[in-house]
Amino acid sequence: MASQNLSLPPPAPLLQPLSVPDRLLLGPGPSNCPPRILSAGCRQLIGHVHKEMIQIMDEIKLGIQYAFQTQNPLTLAVSGTGHCAMEAAFLNMVEQGDKVLIAMNGFWGERATGIAKRLGADVHQLVKAPGEFFTLEEIEKGLVTHAPFLFFITHGESSTGVLQPLDGLGELCHRYNCLLLVDAVASLGGAPILMDQQGIDILYSGSQKVLNAPPGASPISFSQRARKKIYSRKTKPISFYLDMEELAQYWGCNDQPRKYHHTAPINTFFCLREGLAILAEKGLENSWKLHKENSLDLCAGLQKLGLQLFVKEPDARLPTVNTVFVPEGYDWKEITDYIMKRHGIEISGGLGASAGKVLRIGLMGYNSTKYNVDRVLHALEDALQHCLKNKL
Repeated sequence: MASQNLSLPPPAPLLQPLSVPDRLLLGPGPSNCPPRILSAGCRQLIGHVHKEMIQIMDEIKLGIQYAFQTQNPLTLAVSGTGHCAMEAAFLNMVEQGDKVLIAMNGFWGERATGIAKRLGADVHQLVKAPGEFFTLEEIEKGLVTHAPFLFFITHGESSTGVLQPLDGLGELCHRYNCLLLVDAVASLGGAPILMDQQGIDILYSGSQKVLNAPPGASPISFSQRARKKIYSRKTKPISFYLDMEELAQYWGCNDQPRKYHHTAPINTFFCLREGLAILAEKGLENSWKLHKENSLDLCAGLQKLGLQLFVKEPDARLPTVNTVFVPEGYDWKEITDYIMKRHGIEISGGLGASAGKVLRIGLMGYNSTKYNVDRVLHALEDALQHCLKNKL
């Protein structure tokens, strides 16, 4: 008979109450949840195949179609973060040896490159400096040179604060028999994106940015062109969990009886449903306008403080994640730590190639308000007065 003596006692920290600080999250994400979404997350669980849960999933699908502006039947939420959606997009589209072209002007192009290479793709990069965007002429040159079947680009590059123009890009890719894959994790709801009108074949986002839900349920959609590629694969995707053929049956995307796939993150779906509902009630155009106005106010205030905006072209500035150069003589970490400690506000340093160069200030959904603009500008002004210059 096995011994019943325990070798480990109960962990002491788990015998204490949960302690979570109350902070204003004005970094690149996650963003704060409004009370309505917090309330949704506290609802009692229901079964993942109950008819009420199926109804909520159908409502989520409709909400994503509205937010993406698409009629694609293969539209759903992946049970995972935005990274999971990125991986799901590549994993379902790419097979060994497929040629992929990736636009890299920040961290997310680097991450996409890594994922595509793990899948055995023949990866090529179209490179611009952080803070710059790609023109149609530059992209066309890359399509002609490399003849990829898939082109990846980030709509809202949160590591640098760049908003990539998308008009004409889908048509251009299709002219060269190439599918267009777009990352809209940081931009959805905060800047215009029109999946069907702009000819985007695969589009994904996250729940924790403008939608203000907890991370863990990520919208994704595939055009008929992309779906044809999925259903004509020579090999099955290496992940069952992210296999879109399987998920399509789970989400009712193919007019067939639903089939169990996995136990969904039920309360996370409640929150995502409410985030999409809030966006629908506000209206996409009103949301885009609000984010643009608050971003302009913030940028004007930052310049009044003597800070230099990182993205030179005004129309290429991402309204959800605003970037400025770290002022000369200051330690970015000292600034962000001071603001967190003294004001209870999170802003962030750079990521990837922008690390050590920029400060990133997020204004997303519930957090995108004039009050928060004034509050973070006051905190920055205070930090610049109290943090020591020329300390490095």
